[in-house]
Amino acid sequence: MNLITPARVIAPPLPRPHPLSHAPHVQPRPSPRAESGFRSVQRLRGCMLSPHAELSSFVSLHDVESAALQSQDALRKARREQQLVSKRLLREDAQEEGEGQSAAVLLGEAEVQQFLRLAQRGTDEKEREKALVSLRRGLQHPETQQTFIRLEGSMRTLVGLLTSNRALLQLEAARCLHELSHSEQSAVAEACLPATSYLLTYLSGHSSDFIELCLYTLGNLIVESEAVRKQLLPQGIVLALTACIQSPHVAVLEALGYALSQLLQAKEAPEQIIPSLLDSSLPQHMLRLLQPGPKLNLGVAVEFAWCLHYIICSQVNNAMLLAHGALPTLAMLLLDLAGAVQRMDDVGLELLACPVLRCLSNLLTEVPVEAMEQMELRDERVLAALFILLQFFLQKQPTLLPEGLWLLNNLTANSPTVCTSLLSLDLIEPLLQLLPLSNVISVLVLTVLCNVVEKGPAYCQRLWPGPLLSCLLNTLVLSDTEVVGQSLELLQLLFLYQPEAAQAFLQQSGLQALERHREEAQLQDRILALQQTAIHCELQKP
Repeated sequence: MNLITPARVIAPPLPRPHPLSHAPHVQPRPSPRAESGFRSVQRLRGCMLSPHAELSSFVSLHDVESAALQSQDALRKARREQQLVSKRLLREDAQEEGEGQSAAVLLGEAEVQQFLRLAQRGTDEKEREKALVSLRRGLQHPETQQTFIRLEGSMRTLVGLLTSNRALLQLEAARCLHELSHSEQSAVAEACLPATSYLLTYLSGHSSDFIELCLYTLGNLIVESEAVRKQLLPQGIVLALTACIQSPHVAVLEALGYALSQLLQAKEAPEQIIPSLLDSSLPQHMLRLLQPGPKLNLGVAVEFAWCLHYIICSQVNNAMLLAHGALPTLAMLLLDLAGAVQRMDDVGLELLACPVLRCLSNLLTEVPVEAMEQMELRDERVLAALFILLQFFLQKQPTLLPEGLWLLNNLTANSPTVCTSLLSLDLIEPLLQLLPLSNVISVLVLTVLCNVVEKGPAYCQRLWPGPLLSCLLNTLVLSDTEVVGQSLELLQLLFLYQPEAAQAFLQQSGLQALERHREEAQLQDRILALQQTAIHCELQKP
């Protein structure tokens, strides 16, 4: 009885990888949005646009910024683990927030009407601007938002101010819309529909701050309402975003990446959005922004790496991404990340590592088996870089270990060259040390080892003698069916190509270790097959 399965390329599904150990080829699949709803993060000017931003000039706002950074970290973690759809809040009055002067104010209908009237017909521009500032602070309160959208003519007035020829009034009106866009009520987002065409138009303006604000507002609206997305598509949002990607301003590029990532996560994206995006120049520019070098900005790269990930998971046209050099770009970025770890310049590195690893893992599922040996990913430096990152994750971000192991699995599945490098660089023992960490990690490590052993006797000889057998005997003590099943598969392969391992298995009470799992229906056939193989190898002993 031969129950050996071939090496397999596994693409990490979303939101978290879950190994499918017996599938010969698993395609990526995008996940539904998390049921826990939307999460928000407050972005304070100057301290959150880049993880490398200097904070020395914001000492007086230390507490506020620390809380905001913690909120950003929590969002990123949630995004990585659950693919939560987020909203961003961009506020300019950081100093007032630090002093506790800008708390949300509940406004009644009469007050909203008064501020709108003053903003529209005030005696001077300063009074009009002050009225809009008061309205904006009121719109930070959910009940004021509901009052505003119920009030007849309120949105028409606000759009009129947005399109006025007074720059300061335009900016404050846009900030009011931004507060509304941050609402968790879809009715509020849909009330903003009359403003979307103007927000798109202003993306071609000259003020980087205003463009950034429009992008975050659009991103928030996109995520909340399908009606908004249906309106934005014929209005030309893809073309408008394509024009923005050539901006020299880092803040604009990061805001663009955010808005685009929200658009790409829409359920209708594979059919209605991604095809037109791939027909534009956006993919080439995205890959340009991911190229390592002195101009690489971590915040921008994180956003566009997630964008690329969502595009790859859609499987609309990954061949085009491969043709544009996505794999070598991502491979070089992986080397750059490992170099940052070695230089101890690893602040925020995990935020970029996660989408990069997923992009590489999923793209590898698109590469024909015969092409694997001609790819840049055969380079030993890529493998060494991956293990540097695995060590970094082990110490600082253990939740990212499965991401790296999924990539290692997909690298070794169809490439004898990568498997040879794994052996020649003495990386098997570091892999084995990961086995006790968790069941998920154990299955992934065992799957990688199956990929190596499956390549034939020459590879098994490099593994024997060594610590492999004792580690596998330890996994047979575990109760997790998936871990034990993968151990049985690895032992079957090992015995097939290295009979001496079967003899050692019997001498070390391996059959007794198997007995504890005999009643498990999912394992019975494999246990019987392994017993027969081990006994056969023992009988063949000279």
